[in-house]
Amino acid sequence: MDKEELSKKYPKEEDKLIISKIWDKIEMCKTKNKITHTDFLDLYQRSIAEKLVDHIKSIFYGGYDGAERTVLILYPDKLEQNIIENTYTDIFKIIRIKLPNDLKGKYQHKNYLGAVMKLGMKREKIGDILVREEGADIVVLKEAAEYLKQGLSELTRFSKSEIEILELEDLKESENKKEDFTIMVPSLRLDCIVSELIRSSRTKANEAILSRTCFY
Repeated sequence: MDKEELSKKYPKEEDKLIISKIWDKIEMCKTKNKITHTDFLDLYQRSIAEKLVDHIKSIFYGGYDGAERTVLILYPDKLEQNIIENTYTDIFKIIRIKLPNDLKGKYQHKNYLGAVMKLGMKREKIGDILVREEGADIVVLKEAAEYLKQGLSELTRFSKSEIEILELEDLKESENKKEDFTIMVPSLRLDCIVSELIRSSRTKANEAILSRTCFY
């Protein structure tokens, strides 16, 4: 599907902007015959991107298999996917935060994300945040790694933490934890249920639903 056709399906300005940015990367890959990549895309943005790349070699990758936030990597026909995988270290870095003993287990995903946002870091430069008892690993675009490390080190909440930049191969995935809880919904509409589960608005819930289902 081309840019103009897809833009008609997504009339919102923020969607049109995503489409335009992705299309520019596609054109750069084709005209300059070189590897290009986007910033991180959320699930909804990825569902849009997938409709644009059916005519070009591409990979969605977020630093590990099953990542929620991914980068779209575009590459010329002459290259094979295994060659592209060797370039991941030129795209991604890991920011590891190791908490002091008195803070272990006390920080959740929202605490780390809030810290990143406080620094004024654009969300699209940050991938998944993988939280563990002793801290977290943040997947980040290489060009933003040094800025993020320095900024986090200056925040009070991380003043006693060890923060370092690591390679993608050093990534540690989150510890799986299960939690039982009860929700109350005004109706059995899917968007109402999802809204309560992800603790967000029904608008965001609908975007989450669309990101999982709209792949036509």
